[in-house]
Amino acid sequence: MHLCSKEIFVRKTISGLSALSLCLIASTLPEAALARGHGHRVSIQGAYGHGVVRERAVTRQPGSVSARRDVDWNNGRGYETNRSRSCAPGACASSRSFQTNDGRGAATARSTSWGDGSYAHSRVTTTNDGRSLSRTTSAHANGDGTADYSTTLNGPNGGSRTVSGTVARP
Repeated sequence: MHLCSKEIFVRKTISGLSALSLCLIASTLPEAALARGHGHRVSIQGAYGHGVVRERAVTRQPGSVSARRDVDWNNGRGYETNRSRSCAPGACASSRSFQTNDGRGAATARSTSWGDGSYAHSRVTTTNDGRSLSRTTSAHANGDGTADYSTTLNGPNGGSRTVSGTVARP
């Protein structure tokens, strides 16, 4: 009996050391090895041909992520959405879109950058019928306690408005 308890102790110690060494190895993996993706698919089917299929997928990497969702009903209706975002020091960019199975939808792209006393942001949305809306903003520190800014809005029918000025730090 004493021998059996020694074997159990030895097995538990070895498995504990194995787990510890795996943790140490995993914690020293390069950041790129941590990139991963996952997703799932669900199909629900009911009586009289009613049902829906839903899918989702996500991919992650250092500094970026993207996701896709797709929903389709048995009657032919459905939609798909896509999103992505990536960031680096001083800048981020993202996009998203929504599309229906009957051809309606829109896509939006955004970008932002900052650094050295400056900031810039733009957003453009375009619909499937070709209409576009946009907004751009910029700001810059002048170095004397003031900053210049400007925002321009562009509408879907060609209209445009710009607001700009200088502000002083209180």
